[in-house]
This record gives sequence, structure tokens and C-alpha cells, in this order.
Amino acid sequence: MQLSLQNDSAIGVDGALRGRLHKTVERLGIQASRAMAATPADRRVVDAAHLIMADEDLQASFVHAGFALTALPHRNIAEAEWVRETAGLTLRVGSGKDEKGVLAGVPFGSVARMILLYLQTEAVRTRSREVELGRSMNRWLTAMGVNNGGKGYALVREQSLRLSLCRLTFYSTSSDGTQITNGAFVRSAILPSRLNDMGNQLSLWRERVLLDEAFYTSLIEHPLPVREVAIRALAHRSMAIDIYIWLAYRLWQLKKPTRIPWPAFYGQFGAGFTRLRAFRDHIKEPLALALAAYPEARVDVSDEDGLMLHQSPPPIPERRLVR
Repeated sequence: MQLSLQNDSAIGVDGALRGRLHKTVERLGIQASRAMAATPADRRVVDAAHLIMADEDLQASFVHAGFALTALPHRNIAEAEWVRETAGLTLRVGSGKDEKGVLAGVPFGSVARMILLYLQTEAVRTRSREVELGRSMNRWLTAMGVNNGGKGYALVREQSLRLSLCRLTFYSTSSDGTQITNGAFVRSAILPSRLNDMGNQLSLWRERVLLDEAFYTSLIEHPLPVREVAIRALAHRSMAIDIYIWLAYRLWQLKKPTRIPWPAFYGQFGAGFTRLRAFRDHIKEPLALALAAYPEARVDVSDEDGLMLHQSPPPIPERRLVR
């Protein structure tokens, strides 16, 4: 089964991929649109579009622009190192070790991305390497729909540990040679040295965390604004988050329409898939969710040819960004 856009429906996944979803939801209203959605995936896409359309605040979050081209794994991996390569840029993320020398693992999935988004957003907003955690982190994760209490406590704690211990190397290649940047996400641990066993959310975080200097400097030099409510709409779909960030980075910079054939799109987002066909079967919903969360995006999706990108407004108008 390959990606099919033959259905004339403007609701849900196909509607988003055909560029008709937002106008349809606006015309029918959210209740009628949800009632017409044929599958759970269609309803998720309709809900994402409605959440964006109802947002009037245009609050910005920030992510390092490098993550538009490279990203963390979506699932847990057995390897101690994760490598992502794209044109002119390579990212290596190495697992750190705990005090007993046991590998903690490479951070992965939507929870790791949510924690990183909070740290980067606060660093850009405050222009400080020191980021407040505690209640502020809890409020933000809760607003993003991340359950950091109860059953979610262990997952958030595990990803925090992995983020605290991992090491990063960025390789940026140009005509002048290759620039190598070594570092980490943070210089001090996100977690306190001791945790109680009572499941108390506030015990999960230190009061503050210090970002790695090289990572912070690069972030301040290359911040990519994204729409906070869009991240909330995609919070549990790590691949949709990555596609959204990629579109936010690419579209507003385009000078002319640019085609991304399926093999190239597979090379960008297909890590973990051994075959292009399997990737194309899987990517339909994440791509539709990303487009639902970015109403300004002008993207044509074709069964045969892949994606055609057109110059589009950024998710956050420049005049709305806090300087």
C-alpha cells in the first residue's frame, strides 16, 4: 500500500495532505468535522487543526535550527550512538554512563523532545544558560499534554537522565572545511542527586539547570521559532514534531518551489525503516499532523513525485517575536 490521495475527502489526513483541511473545518465547525472523520487518525488531524485555528496568542517556543535537519531517534535503540546525516550537517549523539559505568542510553521519543524544547525556549527567552526547572517545568509539560506524574513519572525521569548524560558532536561541512562542535545539552544534571520513591512531581527536577556553553551559544546564534500550540498539538507524535520543525525551517527561506522526492524525504525522516515503501505507508499521518499544525504551509503532496515546497510565512510572524 502506498500513500493514496485519491479520496476526495477534505476531512482528516487526506484533507491535510491536499491542503483543504483548515478551510473545511472553518466551514463545517469542529463538531461536524470530527463527526465526519472516518478514523482515529483523521480525528487527531482535525483536532490538531482546530487547536491551531483557535489559538490567538501566537506564543513562540524555540528550538536549535540544527534540529530541523537532524533529530533524536523516535524509539529506543540498542546502539550506544545515534548518527544523523544530511546535506552539510552530521549529528552524533552518544550515550553517557551512570556512576557505575552503565550506559544510560540515547534520549528518544516525544518526551525527550518536550524536555529539550522547554530548556531551549527558556534559554532563548531569558538569554541565560541557567534555566529554571521545578514548578515551571511541570506546568509546561502539563500544558503540552505530557504526563509527568503517575505512570509517566518513570518515562520522564528516564529521558531526563539520558539527556543529562549524553554527549553531542555537530559536524558542519562547507567549502571552507568541516567545523566540529563537541558538547552536551546540559552541564549540570536535570535530576537531583537523590529522588524519593513517593512519585512526588516536584522532586523530579533540580531547581535550575545550566545548559552546556557550546550548545547554548549555538542555540542563541541559530534559534528557530515555532508555535507553542503547534507543539502541544503534536506532543505525542515525535515524527510529526520533526516534520513540523523541518517545514518551519525550510518554507519561509525558499526562493522558488522546491521538490523533495520520496527517496530524499525518506533519507531525511526514514531512520528505522528498512524500505522506502514501509516509510511511505507510515509517514502519511505524521505529515498530515505537521501540516494541520502549520496552516500557513504551502506544500503539495503527490503519490508519484513526493513533496513540492512553496515559500510560506513562518509559523510565528517576526513582529510577534520578543526581542
